[in-house]
Amino acid sequence: ALTRFLADPALPIDNNHDERQIRPWAVGKKNWLFTGTQLAGERAAAIMSLIQTAKLNGHDPHAYLKDVLTRLPTQPISKLDALLPQNWKP
Repeated sequence: ALTRFLADPALPIDNNHDERQIRPWAVGKKNWLFTGTQLAGERAAAIMSLIQTAKLNGHDPHAYLKDVLTRLPTQPISKLDALLPQNWKP
């Protein structure tokens, strides 16, 4: 790995950023064993995925979810892609 860093100085020398990104998953792993049902676990995973994707796209997760959940009932099915974190405009 050090040879890759020396060949391309733009690469980070450590993986602290990546470690911070997966920390919520590692901390919550034991708690998610007791979600109640498989369906509840799948729903929790979907919400966590939306939150993390919103963060990675530079959005405040609370503002994103509040706006999307408000707009979702009236959003035409043909335009649901506009509510995905990578396409969302506040």
